[in-house]
This record gives sequence, structure tokens and C-alpha cells, in this order.
Amino acid sequence: MTIFDRAQRHAKFMAGALVLAILFVLVVDRFFGHSAIAFGIAIVGLVFANRQMLGFDCANCGKNLFFRGIFVVPWPNRTCGKCGTELDKPPSN
Repeated sequence: MTIFDRAQRHAKFMAGALVLAILFVLVVDRFFGHSAIAFGIAIVGLVFANRQMLGFDCANCGKNLFFRGIFVVPWPNRTCGKCGTELDKPPSN
């Protein structure tokens, strides 16, 4: 499995985690009223779930697949923005 495939799987996992966080906040809001604590729990949960994003780096230059300059985006680069390596292909030996 290539690093791009693993990063893409993480992006899909985070999309699911976001949906669950939103549902959690909505359920708490529906049954207990507005709660900043539920929102805080959801945010901390999302940050904790996304901690592995920082491990998806290009094998050649070390640039993260989710960073575009100073911006972080929710989908990974297929081609490294720094060295041009095709990240969706297995590394050549």
C-alpha cells in the first residue's frame, strides 16, 4: 500500500469522524440543550483522531501530503508539491 493510499484512507476516516462528531453534538443538543462541553469534546476528539496526519510525508523530501504551503487541506497530494515524486506509485528500489 502506497503512502498516498494510506493518506487517502486517513482522509476518509477523518470524514467519518467529522460526521460522528457532528452527530454527537446534535444528539447532546437535542436531549440536554445547548452544551459548549459537548462541542469541546467533539473538537478534542477530532484533533486526537487527526494526530496521525503529521506522519504522511514524502519519502524523498519529507513534505507532508496534506500541506499546501502554509495551508492544511483535508485531502492528500497525489504528487509531492516539493520534489514532484508520484506518491500513488510504489517506491522504486
